[in-house]
Amino acid sequence: MKLAEPQRLYRRIAERIRGGVLRGEWPVGTRLPPERDLSLALGVSRPSLREALIALEVEGIVEVRTGSGVYVRAAHPAGNLSASTNSDVDWGPLEVMRARQVIEVEVAAMAAANARKSEIALMHESLQMMREEAANGEVPRRGDEAFHVAVARACGNDVLFDMVQRTWMARDGALFERLGDYFENPPAWKKAIDEHEVVLRAIEVHDVSGARRAMQTHLRNATKRYSASWKLPAA
Repeated sequence: MKLAEPQRLYRRIAERIRGGVLRGEWPVGTRLPPERDLSLALGVSRPSLREALIALEVEGIVEVRTGSGVYVRAAHPAGNLSASTNSDVDWGPLEVMRARQVIEVEVAAMAAANARKSEIALMHESLQMMREEAANGEVPRRGDEAFHVAVARACGNDVLFDMVQRTWMARDGALFERLGDYFENPPAWKKAIDEHEVVLRAIEVHDVSGARRAMQTHLRNATKRYSASWKLPAA
């Protein structure tokens, strides 16, 4: 007997908001309550609420207007989240980032202990790809993924390597793509590249504790950047 998979937290929150829209609590065209008030009313954290609102935006139920608020766009949208994603993995961005902080910190430490010259060379190539993408005004997505996958490959554990790849598969989803629209910008790219350089330097000299600290710092900062650029009315 196969157990039913529990619904993702952001989906549960999104369904509660969708229910309020359908019941007429927030008619089409009206603005939802401020983030602080809505999170308190629903009994959820503001980051989790934010994730749910982005899911609803992807579905076409709400519209996020930067600097203004979140407005109800439709009660019965034509599309849905699963139809608008390019990925079979529906993990929420916050879930993924928290998992990465657990997994990739130790992966980096293991890579520092085990990395061979050829694997370190791949990390250098990936970091250079990030620099070139950023210089061309592109989101350095390919280089970013290539770097983290190269670090995972160097850790010497196939299970951890597969787990890292899975988290990057999740980034192909519509939620991550929409979230990136809010936080991906040249200053954020530069900070991310600088942080990658610190990770690489530690791995290159086989500094296990240094690589662990550098990856932890990078992933914590990356998670903060997802929230820092959500510019809505203060509340």
